[in-house]
Amino acid sequence: MACSLCETRKEKRFCPAVHGRICPQCCGEQREVTLDCPSDCPYLLQARQHEQPRPAGELDPEHSFPKVEIPSAFLYEHQPLVMGVIFGVVKGARGDRGTNDREILAALSSLAKTYETRVNSGLVYEPAMAGIGQQAIVAELQKLIGEYRKLEEQHLGYAKLRDSDVLRALVFVLRLGLMRTSGRPKSRAFLDFLSSQFPEEKGVVSPDAAGSRIVVP
Repeated sequence: MACSLCETRKEKRFCPAVHGRICPQCCGEQREVTLDCPSDCPYLLQARQHEQPRPAGELDPEHSFPKVEIPSAFLYEHQPLVMGVIFGVVKGARGDRGTNDREILAALSSLAKTYETRVNSGLVYEPAMAGIGQQAIVAELQKLIGEYRKLEEQHLGYAKLRDSDVLRALVFVLRLGLMRTSGRPKSRAFLDFLSSQFPEEKGVVSPDAAGSRIVVP
């Protein structure tokens, strides 16, 4: 039997993305490029075992907000906020099974630009977002940030969360995503990583619950 994609080479493995059998070469070349590979595909999981996260120093400065400094102390002092951003991403992405890493990174970048503008100029900047998936993630993150401030007001009597703190949390998760994604058009490597390391939970995570679950790049 010939591969259902190239129709030339011999098929040797079942591809759940096309519900048919394909050759290893098409599997390797089209995986997460033209094929919408499910996260539990054994060949996808096997390939990911050989893919190492990018070093932080190799991230493209055009997309990683290099001017935003994130001290190591920030991650410990704002664990609930960072964890909340992670859960917001996962929850927002789960609303659409077609959401991939590119949409997640675009949503994080878009919201980070909004807060960067607020921090630097005080202006409210709302960039346009083309994808519904991006809009869902940004809406979930904005909702979570609002809930975070409300919790502070309830426990402290005032909201002390600064826009600069939100910016650092967003950029931290964005950089983590840039390191973890495979870079292929349909990659969900970053989303799958977050889903496995940080199961979906409701609301803002308490400091005790956050604990040591922050993954430092």
